[in-house]
Amino acid sequence: MRIQKFLSRAGVASRRKAETLVLDGRVRINGTVRTELDTTVDPALDLVEVDGSAVELPEARWIRFHKPGGVLCTAEDTHGRRTVYDVLPDEYSGLRYVGRLDLETEGLLLLTNDGDVANRLQLPRHQVEREYEVCVEGVPLKTDIARLRTGVMLDDGLARPARVEVAAPVKGCGNLTLVMTEGRKREVRRLMYAVGFPVVTLKRVRFGPVQLGDLPWGEWDVLSLSDVLALAKCVTDA
Repeated sequence: MRIQKFLSRAGVASRRKAETLVLDGRVRINGTVRTELDTTVDPALDLVEVDGSAVELPEARWIRFHKPGGVLCTAEDTHGRRTVYDVLPDEYSGLRYVGRLDLETEGLLLLTNDGDVANRLQLPRHQVEREYEVCVEGVPLKTDIARLRTGVMLDDGLARPARVEVAAPVKGCGNLTLVMTEGRKREVRRLMYAVGFPVVTLKRVRFGPVQLGDLPWGEWDVLSLSDVLALAKCVTDA
């Protein structure tokens, strides 16, 4: 594989930053500095070093986690609030989350040490679907749903769900399913606020081919091989 892909998969840096490491002469392969971006390596045979430290590909690990509301997606919080790494066992402390969920949003969170696939899953050009169950203040009318399907201009560009489905309201609150293809910050909350229906609760139930299913609140499990392969297939054109 190309050296920048190797470094990304090893968790050293994103592909773009890995290219910079190579161009800056900080990468050695079998003792020789290589600055060509088309350089390839065989992980089983070649010794790769960055700034003098050997780099190896770890065994790929993937878990799915039912993130509770009130838990942060961050490594640590200066205000002492709970993070996903406070909830998960220490053995998963080296995994990174794929697609942040905000503090109050619950639902499916993927974590992995496969930096290469994780980075590509979050690139907007791959259009990887994220599915959300949304409860909002008030009951949207057909005209409101049509507006959502057409798209709404937010301060960072047009937000347009790939799919909008409406369920029966409960106690005066609207219930919708939204499928988004980008991971912009608080996009669903900002979108619903823009059309006049602030979010009451928000839950991610799917990321790409991986479903939350009946995984209990606050629990986690290891992804099946079929799910891991399906995630990689989402971004095989990179």
